[in-house]
Amino acid sequence: MNTFAQQNDQIKYSEALDRSLQFGVGKLTRGISPAALMLAFFDWYFHLLIHPAKQLELYELYEQGILYFVNQYFGHISGDSTGEYCILTSPTDKRFVDKSWQKFPYTFFYESFLLIQNWWHLAATNVRGANHHHTDMVDFTLRQILDMLSPSNSIFTNPEIQKATIDQNGHNLIKGFENFLDDSRRYQENLPPAGAENFVIGENIAVSPGNVIYRNRLIELIQYSPTTNKVYAEPVLITPAWIMKYYILDLSPKHSLVNYLVKKGHTVFMISWKNPKKKDCDLGMEDFLNLGIMSALNVVSAIVPKKKVHLVGYCLGGTLTAIATATMARDNDNRLVTMTLLAAQTDFNQPGELGLFIDESQIAFLENMMQEKGFLDTHQMAGAFQLLRSNDLIWSRLVHDYMLGVRKPLTDLMAWNADATRMPYKMHSEYLRKLFLQNQLAEGKYFVKNKPIALTDINLPIFVVATERDHVSPWMSVFQINLLTPGDVTFTLTSGGHNVGIVSLPSKKTKRYYRISTLKEDARFIDADSWYHSTKPKNGSWWPAFEKWLTKHSHHQQVNPPEMGCEKEGYIPLEKAPGSYVLQK
Repeated sequence: MNTFAQQNDQIKYSEALDRSLQFGVGKLTRGISPAALMLAFFDWYFHLLIHPAKQLELYELYEQGILYFVNQYFGHISGDSTGEYCILTSPTDKRFVDKSWQKFPYTFFYESFLLIQNWWHLAATNVRGANHHHTDMVDFTLRQILDMLSPSNSIFTNPEIQKATIDQNGHNLIKGFENFLDDSRRYQENLPPAGAENFVIGENIAVSPGNVIYRNRLIELIQYSPTTNKVYAEPVLITPAWIMKYYILDLSPKHSLVNYLVKKGHTVFMISWKNPKKKDCDLGMEDFLNLGIMSALNVVSAIVPKKKVHLVGYCLGGTLTAIATATMARDNDNRLVTMTLLAAQTDFNQPGELGLFIDESQIAFLENMMQEKGFLDTHQMAGAFQLLRSNDLIWSRLVHDYMLGVRKPLTDLMAWNADATRMPYKMHSEYLRKLFLQNQLAEGKYFVKNKPIALTDINLPIFVVATERDHVSPWMSVFQINLLTPGDVTFTLTSGGHNVGIVSLPSKKTKRYYRISTLKEDARFIDADSWYHSTKPKNGSWWPAFEKWLTKHSHHQQVNPPEMGCEKEGYIPLEKAPGSYVLQK
């Protein structure tokens, strides 16, 4: 008996040692599993070794590149350059757009870099026999390395930095060094970025008037004050993602979807998630469902009785919204009138580059890291998202802030983006395994209260918004909702990325555009590419189209606004919006 107990103690000690070791490694690798990366490179490299056709193709490309640059070099020297480019930058690559890059030798620097970058991309992809996930990881990793070595990142090869240094007698480098020291201090002390002090929650962002009328272990529920004498009878309940603070949908008044809907006569409720600590490590996906959406829905139904609810979910909150709606359909709970998903996935078969961080090795590595603290740290999450857009979020910042010595002014959206939250161990593990890795929701294998749910049970009008440049929820993945639900789906594809595309206030001066159409229940399925090319873009914001759709699915006879809370049910105003949970660090 003692031997058995000793063995158990030894196992626990070994597991604790594993977690501590992987936690330490994870801090160095920013949460990326070295084992997953090594497996990917071995798979790619050994398949490339037995792929002579691919090797020949790469060798020929290499020869062509050398010949081209020899001709270009001597052409520049003799003044007889053709001026033709061997490879062009992508429309989203802004590193070499300045006119100074078009002069020799800078043209030579950046063209050679782009040619090398393109060669390695071709080397990493389309290797017969290699696992596609592995080749994507190799391609992604090589791109990160090459982006680090870009001529735009060095004062010796970047003409913009050189000109600024000459014009300012080096003061740009002094200012850049000061910026670097300031950012380093803020990172070490876990402080927000420079400029964030100009955006104060409750003062100039998250300022839509209202009250917190319910609070539990996980959420505060905000009821916003009406601004119209009459309102639509059906309220709107918004479920934001808990990976960040809720107020992306209530930024400054000109960028607030909440403010926009309230002014149009809608009664709006918003869930504000708690920022979890170590003691909350046992909170799982079902807790977020029950303590989150279902608890909030019970409160809304008490305040606005006998009226159905428009349920809206953003990002991860949208995925939970789909889970809640499918659960309610299974249980014959008919309290919803519509469902809206904003940049939210329900089918994780095509997760985009975020899927590079999702496999068995990576998840096991993250689980060990999270067990050490009880949650996924905000710095670990930020590191992964920054890598997805390293040119914009890492290297361009290095150039502008630290070499040119110029900080870009912080906007309300950028301030929100820096206000990250933690992710409880159990929830994040279940989310990654059940949704990303196993795709249980799309395949009808996701269980709620020990019984499966199916998106095919949802028979409500659905409004879906995706964004063209979404690196978190790729729009073609979001489009799969049309295959998974039987009802009418109004699908909207807007310009911008995961956040900018959603925050889209109507304005006459806007450069925004969107595509929209309703795919009827009895219509034939159309694939994403065909839909894109057959649906003409419209100028402006998608917000008016969404509000018009909400109105269409509401009773046209407006009513008096509901009371703030419901005293007889115990839901009384606890404090003014935005509440306490949003202020937690």
